[in-house]
Amino acid sequence: MKTETRKDEIINTASKLFKEKGYSAVTMRDLATAMGIKAASLYNHINSKQDILKAIIISIAEEFTSGMNTIIHSEVTNIEKLKKIVSLHVYITSHNTNGMASLNNDWMHLEDQLDYYLQLRNEYETNFLNVIKNGISTSEIKSSNPEIIMFSMLTTLRSLYLWIPKKEELYANDLAHSLSEVLIEGINT
Repeated sequence: MKTETRKDEIINTASKLFKEKGYSAVTMRDLATAMGIKAASLYNHINSKQDILKAIIISIAEEFTSGMNTIIHSEVTNIEKLKKIVSLHVYITSHNTNGMASLNNDWMHLEDQLDYYLQLRNEYETNFLNVIKNGISTSEIKSSNPEIIMFSMLTTLRSLYLWIPKKEELYANDLAHSLSEVLIEGINT
């Protein structure tokens, strides 16, 4: 297991604060206080609050993009691809609920990385939509509006960060299986 660096500790503490208060409301002083250090000491490890936000959001967005690329190139049915997408969301969210809050709520504050983030998000959603459209064309998925199917699934998957921490004992594989049943059985033919 990788040892957490001071920079990792700063990013993890910041992501928790961003989830609790929102990116805009958190100051470097708040972060330093939460870590029990002086604000000036933070700058030995990071350049700005913006750099922290970029580190949180971009790394998660790239993880989703990488996972999606693996899924869309896999030689399985479209229903199996959708199940893998659900599992991807459960896995990433269960390992980083605080970061997912920033991804969902603070992405618009990315400044110079906003275009890159939007490119990753659009690519991800396009691939997700194509899996659904392919599933409809092969009669694996009911003939319905693919954008509504994707919206319904993504709305649930993107809000997992709110629900997962409330569960004392979470088994990611069980959750992924149960969510797949609920989200996919309604569109499965």
